[in-house]
Order: sequence, then C-alpha cells, then structure tokens
Amino acid sequence: MLGTDWLQRAQIERHSLDMRQFVDFRQSTLPNGLRLVEAYNASGLSYTILPDRGLDIWSAHYRGIPLTWLSQGSPHQPDIGGSWLRLFNGGLLTTCGLTHAGPAEKEPLTEGGRDLHGLYTHLRAGAVSVSGGWEGDRYTLSLSGTVSENRLFGEQLRLERTYRLSLDAPVIAWDDRITNLGDTPSPLMVLYHVNLGYPLIRAGTTLVSPDHAVYPRDAEARKGVATWAHYEAAQPAYAEQVFWHHLKAGADGRTAVALLQDSFGLLFEWDTRELPYLTQWKNTRQGIYVCGVEPGNCLPEGQRTAQEKGRLVWLEPGQAQHFACTLTVLDGAEAVAAARERIAALAREGTPASGCKLDDYARQQG
Repeated sequence: MLGTDWLQRAQIERHSLDMRQFVDFRQSTLPNGLRLVEAYNASGLSYTILPDRGLDIWSAHYRGIPLTWLSQGSPHQPDIGGSWLRLFNGGLLTTCGLTHAGPAEKEPLTEGGRDLHGLYTHLRAGAVSVSGGWEGDRYTLSLSGTVSENRLFGEQLRLERTYRLSLDAPVIAWDDRITNLGDTPSPLMVLYHVNLGYPLIRAGTTLVSPDHAVYPRDAEARKGVATWAHYEAAQPAYAEQVFWHHLKAGADGRTAVALLQDSFGLLFEWDTRELPYLTQWKNTRQGIYVCGVEPGNCLPEGQRTAQEKGRLVWLEPGQAQHFACTLTVLDGAEAVAAARERIAALAREGTPASGCKLDDYARQQG
C-alpha cells in the first residue's frame, strides 16, 4: 500500500490542480431523469445519493466491497401513488417519516391514510449544492439540500440535510434539521432505515451493542431472541425478525453499535438524546438478504400506536429538531477490536438512554 504521505496537502498541491482527482460529490442525471450524486474519496469509500428520493443513499462500496443490498431495477423513480415496498431501492439509507414510520394506517389521526413508513422516500430534494475545501491541512466537502413534506391545511415540515465527506476517512456522516413551518403542532417520526447486505452481513457477522435490554417485537422475533446478535447464511422463506434495543450511552448521550466480522465491520454512532431508539431488522432471506440497523426518535410502530403508547413526538410551530448519524467502515482486525472495546466500555459504564420508552415491552417480557 501507499501509506498516507501522499495525502498531505503540500504533496497534493504539488502534483494536482483539481481535488476531484481525490474526492468529490459528483452530480449527474440518468437517461430517465433521475438525479445522482456520486460521493467518493481517497480511502476507497464510494456511495450514491439520490436527490429525487429524499437525498437518501442508494449503493455504497468500500474498496469494491458492497456494504448494502440493491433491489432489482433500482434506483426507482419516486411515485406518490406507488407502495413503499414496490419502490424500495434497498440502498444504504432509506429515511422513514417524517410524520409516520411503521405499518400502513387506515384510521389516521390526520386526514387521509398513511403508507408503510410514510411519504419521505417519495419526496424530491431542492437547492442541492456542494461546498468545502481546505481547512488547514484537512480537506472536507459538504453536500446540502432541502426536502419538504407538506399538504394544504396539514403538516408543513422542511428537512435540511447535509452530508460531510473528508479526503481520506471511510466515513459517511449526515446531519438533518427538521423545522415545523406551520402554525399547528405536527407529529415527528424519523427512523433511519440503514440497510446492510452481503458480504458485510453473512454467516458469522454479529451485532455488538451496549444494551440495557433487548425486546422482541412479536411472536416471530421471540423465536430468535436468544440469537438476535448473530446472523446466519441465507435461507429460503426466512420470516423477518425485529428487535427493539434500549441502549446505554455515555455521559454526553452518545452511543455506538457495530456489525463485526473478524477483520471487517461497520460502526454506527449517534446521540441518544436525539435518537433514543434502535430497531434491529433481521431478514436473512435467500435473494433478498438485507438487514437493518435503524436509529430513530421512534419505533416503526405507526403514528396511531405511538400516540396510544405515549411515544409520539410532536414538533411545535417554529420548532426545529436536529438528528445526526455517522457510519465508519472498520478495515482490519485492529479497527474491529477497538470498536468492540469501545462498545464494551459503554456497556460497562454507560447509563440507559433516558428517552427510550419501552415499558410496555418490558412488562410483556417480565
């Protein structure tokens, strides 16, 4: 390998006049009109952002290794009339929300029905722009855009999303700021459906997390509660299993979980004061072998159930909430060991995330 000396600012500026040789958010358009933004940097990380699907992430690779699962024929055009499952791209990030996450509801709190996981993935971003440059010896780019979820006489929400990409780190980081521009309170349900595929997920992969408690969603999940942390090889007709995690966090509210193999993995980091819940979706089904690690300010239980259980968050007129996540590729046994120890320290020394309200599941399990 080349080492890292070649990434020094003085060396780069001596040999190149265009930083796109090393790092970029490169914008393009497919023949069908769908916009793409190809992100890449000198670490070997690359991923594709879809402005016409809420600035979510479609494909993602690290040194040629796929990190996610892709649906046949994706990326699909947004279609307000299309079902969430038919338009599911797979892809690394599918944002669920902004007012509903979970199963479709026929008796909503507000006018009209709600599809599985809400409208967000059908929405197009505007004002997409790239900025950045050298800050001392560090080179960082930002990609920003806005997505609006609104209807006449209904919710008036605006999401401002920013991705940050450094020159040399295998890190995917996004920040969201969601503002209620309306004059009435609005439900706010945000779940980051991070979808992982083969070979990151395969037989032998484990989810390592600093848990206070783990609860199965239903009877199917109870069958696998003893082995929730372990992933198996692909199986025909596998029935999905879902688990709710009440995580521990540090004094600063931050937590971390990781999908780990012996010398490869993916580390997730976020602030539990913003996103107190973690949903684990296990779907090791043949062909559609895709599993989720899903931080959220909610469970994917639907707006009505969240209201009944006292978990529904409301955003007041003029109020804004901030959410952020960071994903880091772990390359090598040393990086995997460091992540494992960090999470073990949180498990030993952390405290249960205060905003995670799972008492009803604790009573069922007790």
